[in-house]
Amino acid sequence: MSNLELLVDLHKNNYRQGPGSDQITEQVLDWTDLESKTDLQVADIGCGTGASTFVLASKLDAKITAVDLFPEFLDKLQMKAKELNLDQKISTKVESMDNLSFVNNSLDLILSEGAIYNIGFQKGLEYWHQFLKTGGFIAISEIIWLSEKRPEEIQNHWQTEYPEIDSLANKIKMLETSGFSLIDSLVLPKTAWLENYYQPLENGFAEFLNRNNNSKEAQEILKSEENEIELYHKYSDYFSYGYFLAKKI
Repeated sequence: MSNLELLVDLHKNNYRQGPGSDQITEQVLDWTDLESKTDLQVADIGCGTGASTFVLASKLDAKITAVDLFPEFLDKLQMKAKELNLDQKISTKVESMDNLSFVNNSLDLILSEGAIYNIGFQKGLEYWHQFLKTGGFIAISEIIWLSEKRPEEIQNHWQTEYPEIDSLANKIKMLETSGFSLIDSLVLPKTAWLENYYQPLENGFAEFLNRNNNSKEAQEILKSEENEIELYHKYSDYFSYGYFLAKKI
């Protein structure tokens, strides 16, 4: 397996592929007026195995298109959707988030949790803007700094991994210069990282190694994940995800 295939294999059996919370997704949806509307068109971009997709389907009268680059994630999503009797509301697309097939001005809501970093925050905002109706919403989570000064180790780590990491205030400015008006924002709590993401991920490490014959490549993948988790434990006061809700103007 390639490293990318190994990463997909590591994450595909988990409810979440990144930090988040069903309750926070619901809270962000409550900031909109969408629950009072019908026949909505919604996209969940970078949906993974569908944690946020299922919240959307349970809260909204909508046709939801779940988009991800990896069919393995979408297969899991479709199976779960049938179990929850939500499959009539959800369709899937295997697409890259920087090459989408939506019609311009067709969507009432774009939601993307912990995924836009794959193409960059500003680039994603500017590209996805065209697919929303005027007055449509974008709900998006993105990694941010929580303080102006950081220890050198975590500063260097994130500047290497994702140079676009920035403050909450500067991410809001990017939203506003990309044709959106901010409605509200919040910072994900530590439970969204530890209880909802890292702990379930760690619980699957041994099985992941067994599936992949304890290969050197699989061990290297886990070493990288363990390093990320260790950095979070050490420096969680300095970074998190910001969650933003904004409206297309």
